[in-house]
Amino acid sequence: MKKTLIIGASENPERTSFTAFKKLKANNVEIVLIGNKKGFIDGVEIQIGFPKIESVHTVTLYISEKHQGEYFQYILDLKPERVIFNPGTENLDLELFLKEHGVHTERECTLVKLSLGLY
Repeated sequence: MKKTLIIGASENPERTSFTAFKKLKANNVEIVLIGNKKGFIDGVEIQIGFPKIESVHTVTLYISEKHQGEYFQYILDLKPERVIFNPGTENLDLELFLKEHGVHTERECTLVKLSLGLY
């Protein structure tokens, strides 16, 4: 599996991003985490800001549209093959921006894709 970046990662087990991390890890996906505060999930650091990350295949979003503005260029600069807009993160402006630059976008649920073997 190719490297996945979770934007909106949280140490809180009640958050969907936490569950997504656990499911991705169970599927042997390499994971990088960005959140609004530092922490760790199973020894993987939650970074803040805009860290330099190489070879990102998928970005899966767990932040609402109102918090995505600062990520437009950052996500594009990562050169991911796809960006998944999980329920509640849909953002037509970001989708169009990414598509204009050749990035595949999906309005899907990472957890459902994993459970169906479609990730």
